[in-house]
Amino acid sequence: MDVLSDAVAAMRTGRPHSARRDKYAPWGVRFAAADEAGFHVVLRGTAWLVPEQGEPVRLAPGDVVFLAHGGRHALSSGPGVPLEEVRLLPDGTWTPLPVRETPPGCPDTVTLCGTYRLDRTRSHRLLAELPEIVHIPARVGRHRSLRAAVELIGMELEDREPGTDAIVTSLLDTLLLYILRAWWEDEREAGRDGGWAGALADPAVAAALRAIHGDPAHPWTVGELGAAGGLSRAAFARRFTALVGEPPLGYLTWWRMTTAGRLLRDDTLTLRQIAERTGYTSEFAFAKAFKREYGTAPGQYRRSTDRPTNGSAAASASGPRA
Repeated sequence: MDVLSDAVAAMRTGRPHSARRDKYAPWGVRFAAADEAGFHVVLRGTAWLVPEQGEPVRLAPGDVVFLAHGGRHALSSGPGVPLEEVRLLPDGTWTPLPVRETPPGCPDTVTLCGTYRLDRTRSHRLLAELPEIVHIPARVGRHRSLRAAVELIGMELEDREPGTDAIVTSLLDTLLLYILRAWWEDEREAGRDGGWAGALADPAVAAALRAIHGDPAHPWTVGELGAAGGLSRAAFARRFTALVGEPPLGYLTWWRMTTAGRLLRDDTLTLRQIAERTGYTSEFAFAKAFKREYGTAPGQYRRSTDRPTNGSAAASASGPRA
């Protein structure tokens, strides 16, 4: 099982949203803090990302910025440009900006902006450790898959051919994984290989994580997980705890409960079926563990959780006003 894909799937709720925007200088937009993770891509021209804390970051064509924690920030044509405040609406779009007359000629900047809805209550450690701003500069020969995904999304939003809505939604899911992969690759190459970047690169720890994610219902022991990576029980436990941030069986329990929450939220399985899929021999044992983790019974959690619907507009159809 792919740990990165699993971690993202556990947090994702609803559909992503995106929009392609033409910008004519001077321009500036300030985005309010939001639960959603956001991204910006400069397709043409330049822009400045202005974080709430820290120095502005100049963005060149092809640069990608990912804001995993939804922090307040601004995007503008240059430092000191007046900023128009916008906020995220419940449907994933941003409040509309004032309608302006389009100047003649080509836009100074073309951007691709979007959001991903995430369940912050079960934030995977893999995503929680990301910095406020992940900036992936465009460099020749680097992260070609990411560049290809960006180009495809931009083309679909520009051409608006039949099937664009479904294609863009799928491409946005792909884009998120490419962004995360690119960042961890850069971290490892820069020698910053602690935490989850190191965990995914460490053969023994990565093997144990794949085993846990591949079969969370299995009654794993520390010895079995260590053997999957070719280490003794003690050596494996030390390495896993150092990189992941908690002991192997602690992570196993957390992942089982995270999987259970996702199944209750998104599926129609019975409590007995969910208990079996997450390694519990009875509904009673499962319900007890679930309430200890979530503070509420499984049935009550299921009733109180909003489930994704298929009636919402697709990502590109009503994307964020960026």
